Amino acid sequence: MKPAKFEFQRMNSLEDAIKALGEAEGEMRILGGGQSLGPMMNLRLAQPDFVLDLSSVNGLDNIDEKGGKLKIGARVTHARIEDGEVPGTTGAYMQFVASGISYRSVRNRGTVGGSVAHSDPSADWPSALLALGGEVLAAGPSGSRTISLDGFTIGPFTTGLSWDEVLIGFELPILRPEEMWGYYKVNRKPGEFADAIGAVTIGEEPRAVCGATESVPFRVMEIEQKLAEGVNEISVNDVRKILEKYDTGFDDYELQIHAVALSRAVQRAFV
Repeated sequence: MKPAKFEFQRMNSLEDAIKALGEAEGEMRILGGGQSLGPMMNLRLAQPDFVLDLSSVNGLDNIDEKGGKLKIGARVTHARIEDGEVPGTTGAYMQFVASGISYRSVRNRGTVGGSVAHSDPSADWPSALLALGGEVLAAGPSGSRTISLDGFTIGPFTTGLSWDEVLIGFELPILRPEEMWGYYKVNRKPGEFADAIGAVTIGEEPRAVCGATESVPFRVMEIEQKLAEGVNEISVNDVRKILEKYDTGFDDYELQIHAVALSRAVQRAFV
């Protein structure tokens, strides 16, 4: 399997990348770690005319606590998160998520920003970060802006980024030591993309996310309300009844595994 012909450009600065996006004549794709885009190009599911490599761009791989927020650069790899470089309770949650992504060789190169920008419905980070809340940091010809993670994923492989913008990082809340989280995904074997994801964080306000759908991950307000009221266990049957109210397009099997994922995510939060 070989990709279609394309022009490869290694960017030396973020400004160069933004300029190249604006001047491109043809389809242009950003390369982070290449663990999603590469296979799609090899299968010719993606056939960009230009690929911009950001691996030499400085400032996109930092992890900092600043102003009561956690700032994570787009080029931070899954492996660094798995190895505990993100501090605190938020870091423990992200470490758990990262450790279940594919295999170590993929985690060594795959990036959190690349995963969210790619927006595969079955990927971990779009659901996991939505459960945390916070904002996406983007840069374009008009400067930098923030985009709420609520609503950032518009559809499969579609986000709120403009065509001439680059995702440069995230600004996430810092969970306190006493605050809780739970994450559960259903997949046929470890390392594969998920068939269903349940993600829960119980911070200042609870957030519960149903992920790995045929469209976008979404918050489940009824579960969030129950958690806010102090409920610490929700049965699979109760979650099924809640999800039936949403226009998910799930068949009976899909409804069941998503209900299981959410129920077990809640259960894990209180273990």
